[in-house]
Amino acid sequence: MNKINRLFQDNTDRKLHSLYFCAGAPTVDMVPQVLLTLQRRGIDMVEVGIPFSDPLADGPVIQAAGTVALRNGITLDKIFSQIDSIKDQVRIPLVLMGYLNVVMHYGYEAFFQRCVATGVSGCIIPDLPFDDYLNVVKPIADRYDVRVIMMITPETSAERIRLIDRHTDGFIYMVSSAGITGAQQSFGDAKVDYFRRIDAMQLRNPRMIGFGISNRQTLESAQAYAAGTIIGSKFVTLLNETRDADKAIDKLNEALAQ
Repeated sequence: MNKINRLFQDNTDRKLHSLYFCAGAPTVDMVPQVLLTLQRRGIDMVEVGIPFSDPLADGPVIQAAGTVALRNGITLDKIFSQIDSIKDQVRIPLVLMGYLNVVMHYGYEAFFQRCVATGVSGCIIPDLPFDDYLNVVKPIADRYDVRVIMMITPETSAERIRLIDRHTDGFIYMVSSAGITGAQQSFGDAKVDYFRRIDAMQLRNPRMIGFGISNRQTLESAQAYAAGTIIGSKFVTLLNETRDADKAIDKLNEALAQ
């Protein structure tokens, strides 16, 4: 069974915790150390960001990390190689998150082959058109048993959400707002109403809520209406400041308690 599916199947009694970091930042060779540290510290799933020169969905924190990573010389090949070096030690699901241009340039077949070879369980491609996913990408990903995770936002129609739910597997990435990534101090009534509305749809796939989670209020608001949460910008900031995944998690846990 795919590790993503197993994670949700085996943990229906607790909220899951996923973190995102950008491969290649702050240093080019940090991927193995960060992944093994996050696993040891009890993180349930990790998203490894593939930096891109024009990241439309990313806020200033992740854009800056991507710029550093590209200057450091990180490439998709190097990311795969670093993950491959520790694949026998990694038990948690790994998800690659990157833009369509990078994956297309690498080649869909080659990309999903490398995912399987290195133990990557899924990918998120924010700018992948859904029709292209259905007709081109999904058949290849299914052949390699790799999950392609789709995103929804407060502006996604109920009809579209049902369509995504019907044709995807693993989990649905529920973006807290229609804007770019970035830490927020609170989720207002409109966002909580959105969380509640999607929860009431009783979708087949579990949902993880991301974008903006950085303290106790945002964490608990998201956890109340989903299987778990994804934290990106806050952890990227702390990792950049500390240059040490253990210290970054310590500081993140302090922030999430406030």
